[in-house]
Amino acid sequence: QVQLAESGGGSVQPGGSTRLSCKIDGNTYSYWTMAWFRQAPGKEREGVANIDTYGTARYEDAVAGRFTISQDYAESALYLQMNSLKPEDTGMYYCALATFAGMLDTQALATYSYKFWGQGTQVTVSS
Repeated sequence: QVQLAESGGGSVQPGGSTRLSCKIDGNTYSYWTMAWFRQAPGKEREGVANIDTYGTARYEDAVAGRFTISQDYAESALYLQMNSLKPEDTGMYYCALATFAGMLDTQALATYSYKFWGQGTQVTVSS
């Protein structure tokens, strides 16, 4: 059973940076896709970025050029480097794992594509 655990959230000032981590345990799949999602109060969960075993990464338009997703196979970890943060980046951030790779564009940042989820870590961007 795959278990995901996020860390690294907190309070950040606008324009600042932070890095989220997701520790991955129990992943025995040969191909997978990992993603970061976020959910602001009163809003639906939305995909932020994903990366698969081929190294292909995709980003939601609002974060492209500011966020970078990466994975460390040796450490079994997923990261999200977040720069130039804005108040609208505030939310609970979740990492997720899908048990296949090579997603279509319509699948890449859709919640239904992902089988395993972490509990989330809060990021608050405020002055």
